Amino acid sequence: MSELLRLLDLDEHDDEDTWTGPASGPDGKRAFGGLRAAQSLAAAARTVGDDRAPTNMHMQFLRGGDAGEPARYRVHRVYDGRTALARRVDAHEHGRLLTTATVSFATPLPGPEHGRRTSVPHDPEALPRTGPPGPAPSLPLDEFDIRIADDTAGGGFTRRFWWRVTTALPDDALLHTMVALYITDLYGIDPALGVHGLTMRSRSHRSGTTDSSMWFHRRVRADEWNLLEQTSPAAARGRGIITSSLVQLDGSVVATLVQEGLMAERTTD
Repeated sequence: MSELLRLLDLDEHDDEDTWTGPASGPDGKRAFGGLRAAQSLAAAARTVGDDRAPTNMHMQFLRGGDAGEPARYRVHRVYDGRTALARRVDAHEHGRLLTTATVSFATPLPGPEHGRRTSVPHDPEALPRTGPPGPAPSLPLDEFDIRIADDTAGGGFTRRFWWRVTTALPDDALLHTMVALYITDLYGIDPALGVHGLTMRSRSHRSGTTDSSMWFHRRVRADEWNLLEQTSPAAARGRGIITSSLVQLDGSVVATLVQEGLMAERTTD
């Protein structure tokens, strides 16, 4: 089994509606938020039938966990309707609450559609294989092809983050959605810092995701090219907002992501 698939495969716990997510390592490093999000979705989905797909997920990052420690996920069945369901997922490490998330699931319904671009910037195959914007020791980077093209034209900052999984994935729509949740948190606060000519890797500011919301519009194909296009409309009081669209190579917008992140000056006291 690939390392990516191992990380997204939960073990059932003796307690009802509780699962354990494997650790990524390395020991002593801060746990990757994208892994917490993906494992939370995996746990919620274990309580839902195959006829319901996730439509949105909202997550608060309350404490940073240890990348070398597994997390325990407890699912609360908030609502079960005819076409929609809601779940709350709390993640703990040694009894300490790390994250809490709400996830909505629904059966697909007919209706009008939009959200298809006529073109996308760049041919990802023509871009250099940059890898992530900085170190990412908790991720199996050998299973991803990442190509980043930042745009600073006009004094602004837009991150265009092309990615795809290179390892073989089963044809499982939920799994592909989990992978998208996982990888789109990588250096997620960089676009807000980038407006000011800064990056997370410079460690000039305390930075990290505090809240994240993602809406799933269409099926994601993680083994094909996806563009995460990110901008930051505002930052104040030591926090910044990043809005992103996840776009397939054919121009289909498959998901929308909004994140709040800490970007506070480091004090010397």
